[in-house]
Amino acid sequence: MRSLSVFSAMANGARQKASGPLQSVPTRGGWWPVVREAFTGAWQQNIEWSVDTALAYHAVYACITLIAADIGKLRPKLMEQDANGIWNETDSPAYSPVLRKPNRFQNHIQFKEQWITSKLMRGNAYALKERDDRGVVRREYLLDPTRVQPLVSPDGSVFYQLGGDYLARVTDGGVTVPASEIIHDRMNCIFHPLVGTSPLFACGLAASQGLKIQEDSTRFFANGARPGGVLTAPGAISDETAKRLKDHWDENYGGAKAGKVAVLGDNLKFEPMRMSAVEAELIAQLKWTAEVVCSCFHVPPFKIGHGDLPTGQKVGDMNQIYYTDCLQSLIESMELCQDEGLGLDVRIDGRGPMGTELELDGLLRMDPSSQTDILVKRVGGSIDTPNEARKALNRGPLTGGDTVYMQQQNYSLAALAERDKGNPLAAPATAPAPAPAVAPAPAPPDDAAAQEARDFLDYIQKELTHAA
Repeated sequence: MRSLSVFSAMANGARQKASGPLQSVPTRGGWWPVVREAFTGAWQQNIEWSVDTALAYHAVYACITLIAADIGKLRPKLMEQDANGIWNETDSPAYSPVLRKPNRFQNHIQFKEQWITSKLMRGNAYALKERDDRGVVRREYLLDPTRVQPLVSPDGSVFYQLGGDYLARVTDGGVTVPASEIIHDRMNCIFHPLVGTSPLFACGLAASQGLKIQEDSTRFFANGARPGGVLTAPGAISDETAKRLKDHWDENYGGAKAGKVAVLGDNLKFEPMRMSAVEAELIAQLKWTAEVVCSCFHVPPFKIGHGDLPTGQKVGDMNQIYYTDCLQSLIESMELCQDEGLGLDVRIDGRGPMGTELELDGLLRMDPSSQTDILVKRVGGSIDTPNEARKALNRGPLTGGDTVYMQQQNYSLAALAERDKGNPLAAPATAPAPAPAVAPAPAPPDDAAAQEARDFLDYIQKELTHAA
């Protein structure tokens, strides 16, 4: 087992050599320096801040952890495009394992959280690839951005100089690897295309101001919420007396001894000398610094507990605003970096184009009522089959549920015109009266019956004559 991915690349003939001396790129706004001046000359005035200091401000911490946690919980999916251009979830022995378990000590949630945290704090996220003997990426290790330096060769090729990192199996510092072995996700490349800029570059001063406000309030309440002040006398006093009174007051009634009873004579008076919180607009200033931090991270303030919820909007609408303004670009960038880093843009074994996708159902999850209404409309609109809707609700399939259904109530205008060509709505024409039926001619009597009747009449007549 090789300890560094670049060694695997060398074994597979993928080693890229620089065409000349490598040049480091300017890293202003990126990972260096650790301590930054808010403005020129701030160092001499003891006005500086570091990334760790800014992270101690609650708004910065809340924004970074919120974004990282929301993206980290999204399940990665391997997608493949079929012949109809439809992307379907698939599985591949080459790519699926590294998506489910990026390395030995992190699951996919922890991996994505560290990725996004590094990007938000330093502007850059670096992942070192570890390949197998086939050249397929089997593990990814996120590197400390303060230990990575981008380099450029005279022909424009990009390299990265790595510091020692035992977790990533980089045992020796100063190792230089080609860009093909690094996944580099960066944001806000203001100063150089290879160096991202963290949002802390813009909101660091606001975070420092917020911390100063909190520190001042802490000192004030540590002194028993009693401000400093001056001792005044109605007349002139000597410098020695003033110094003696001051030392006595500080020693007996300041710091941990604040709140004790002092006895003043000669019309001495203690007058507080501190601007009140109302006069300093402390709450408004603290709220403003948090809003500045939220604006730099593109996070709605209500997501971290600042401000009121927007009125007239549903929870789903507010989450959609948060996703569109803050998370979407980070998610799309991560998906694209993974596609390029794993080589998913190259067709293998005749399979269609493949790509990674983060499942958004865990982020934009609706309440059961809204979700059911949407599924009913999709099934009724012949978009989804009943079984697809049941699967979304974690229900089993039904017989006959794999077919799209539609009521037969819509007809094309051409079909209606063909149907109405004979003017079916017109009044029917009057039919002529039928001819009267002709009575059938009486059937001629039967000869035998007639002869029998005549014989009977003759017999009757004879009997009557004989009787007479």
